[in-house]
Order: sequence, then C-alpha cells, then structure tokens
Amino acid sequence: MVHSVFKDMPTTIFEEMSGLSRAHNAINLGQGFPDDPGPEAIRAKAAHAILHGYNQYPPSAGLPELRAAVAGHYRRSQGLNFDPATDITITSGATEALAAAFLALIEPGDEVLVFQPFYDAYPPLIRRAGGVPRFVRLEPPEWRFTKAQLDQAITDRTRLVILNTPLNPTGTVIPRQDLSLLADLCRERNLTVICDEVWEQVIFDGRQHVSLIGLPGMAERTVKIGSAGKMFGLTGWKVGYMCAAPGLSRVLARAHQFLTFTTPPNLQTAVAFGLDTPGSWFSDMPAILEASRDRLTSGLRQAGFAVLPAQGTYFLTIDLAASGIHEADRPFALRAVTQAGVAGIPVSAFYEVDPVTHILRLCFAKSDATLDEGIVRLARARDLSLKAVPQLVEPPSTTMV
Repeated sequence: MVHSVFKDMPTTIFEEMSGLSRAHNAINLGQGFPDDPGPEAIRAKAAHAILHGYNQYPPSAGLPELRAAVAGHYRRSQGLNFDPATDITITSGATEALAAAFLALIEPGDEVLVFQPFYDAYPPLIRRAGGVPRFVRLEPPEWRFTKAQLDQAITDRTRLVILNTPLNPTGTVIPRQDLSLLADLCRERNLTVICDEVWEQVIFDGRQHVSLIGLPGMAERTVKIGSAGKMFGLTGWKVGYMCAAPGLSRVLARAHQFLTFTTPPNLQTAVAFGLDTPGSWFSDMPAILEASRDRLTSGLRQAGFAVLPAQGTYFLTIDLAASGIHEADRPFALRAVTQAGVAGIPVSAFYEVDPVTHILRLCFAKSDATLDEGIVRLARARDLSLKAVPQLVEPPSTTMV
C-alpha cells in the first residue's frame, strides 16, 4: 500500500481548469502565463548559449555570473546587499526553491504560519517536510492580516512563516505597515520567514516593492525567493533563486543539491544577461500588463461584474456575490468553462480552512483580442448562472476599480 502525503491529493486547480479549457476549446484566463513570447534579446542569448556555450553541469549553487547579476539587480532596485558567493543559490524555478527551503528549515512537528489564500504548493510541501501548516485567513476586499490574527495562530511550536507578496491569488501587495507588524512578531518570537516574492517586478500604479529581508533585524531570519520566469515573462524557463544570510544559505544550498542539483546553464546565462543589461523590460512589461488589467477591468465592469483592486501579478479578481451572482466560485467557474467557453480559477481552491467562496481569479496577461472575447464569454456565463441560480438576496457592496 502506498503511504504518502500526496496519495489522496486532487489534481491542482490549474491543471483541472486548463484541462477543461482544452477539452472545451475555451479561452484560458485561469493559469498564469502570458501570450507574449518574452524579450527577444534574452531568448536570443539563451539560444546562442546552447550553440556556443557550456552545456554540461554548472555549479550546483549556480553560475557565478548569474549569482553576481542577482546581487547587482537587488542592490540597484531594492537597496539590498547580497554577497553572490555566500548568499545566493540558483534553483530550477521558485517552486523548487520553496521545496528546498521547507526541507532545509523544517523539523518534524514544526508549525508553519501560512496565509490563505495561498499558492497551492505550500501545504503539501510543508507536510512532506514534516511540518504542520497553521492558517491565517485573509478576506476581500483588502486581504490584510491583523496582530490579533497572528497572535492567535502562533504557538510555542511555530518556527516558520511563509509570506507571498505580491499575493498570487488576489493580485494585492502587502503594505509596509503589515510587513513591519510581521517583522516585529518574528523578532519577538524568533521566527524565520520564507518570502515568496516572485511577482516583485509586476507591480502597478507607481508602487514600489518592499522586501521583508530589508527591514530592521530581518536579514538573518529571512529567505527571499525570486523568479526570473516571472521577471521576464518566461514562465517555462523555471529559473529561480534563494537569497539569504550565509548561515541560512548554506543549509538551503545543501537541500537544493539533492533536489535538482543544478539548472540549465544556457538559461542561467540568458537570465544573467537580462539582469545585467540595461533594457526596457522592467518598465515596459509592467506598463503593458497594467494596460491589460485596465482593459479587462473596464470590460468586466460594463458587463456587470464587481472587480476588486489588482495591484500586481498577472491577476485580478471578481466578486461574484457583489456582481449579483448567487453561485459559489467553483460551480460558477465550472459553468463558465464548460458552458460559456472561458476558464477562471475559484479562489476557494487556495484555502484549506473556512474558504472565501465568492471570488473568481482571472489572468489578464493576454492579448487584447483574447481579453475582449473573454469578457463576452464571462458575461454569457453570468447570464447562464442568473438563469440557473436566481438571485435571492441583495448582494453586498464591494469597492470597484
């Protein structure tokens, strides 16, 4: 008999909705990948490195030029000082970085604070490492936490916190005030924080990313995880990295060497080029995505949907209840993809305890034509839902953007 934490787990919501999207020839606004192929100069650098570069095992911790490029990028963009020789480990994507961090830092029985909605890899990876997730429930429209919530969730067995900002399922950026609150508690309770910051370059409306590792007293107790795939819109490349003080970084690198050991050298070379070479990708991409966000938001509002603020990532969310839809997010998402030909992601899938069940996540990193047709099909899904499940109560008011 198979005994595994993964044995009884369902297929991820991304795989489920993308599979239904293919089966029904639907527009996929569910899984987060852009239509754009990514910066040509960076792709050309990767192709050149395959033909003319080194294609054997690179160092497990990553090519020295990429580690230096990561350190240089964060020094310029966020004022953070990392030693590329001791503080940075290159990984095969941010999810591998998360797995390495959990395996390196969790001892059996350790509790890990998890904010929900969460990236769906967190709980199974924590449990596989022997940890116990302790959930803090965030709610729309602001998705913020309080000191009372943290105090209630933290116990004598709490050792780690996993923090995602910008927050993937909601498209929100955790404000500095909340980061400072969390930092105070981590210093007081001697907690280590794993910061999943893969969306740090995808922030809108003039906002600036604030990394927890840069707050007073947090450099020695924080692991900062980033993703070149998200930075450059090359999600299939799976090049990530972990940044941490030497004491943490040593154990992170040991865990990484027994997972993927290393990452394709040609992709590492291209990412180093992208980080080191002055280019417009770090300004052009957010501007293009911000325009796409605004286009989808405007169209959805005209179609009768209540849209919550989207401050970063590829995603915005709609409040079904405030849109007059008397149907939970999962059945509405299934109706939308099977009957109206458009896939979204029910945010309830990113909860384990007491889920919010009236929020649908949509990806706007798509072409204008795809977004426009998606709006038409979502309006059709709304009409079908209203006919099948008549509105029985007055919907709550929700701030719209």
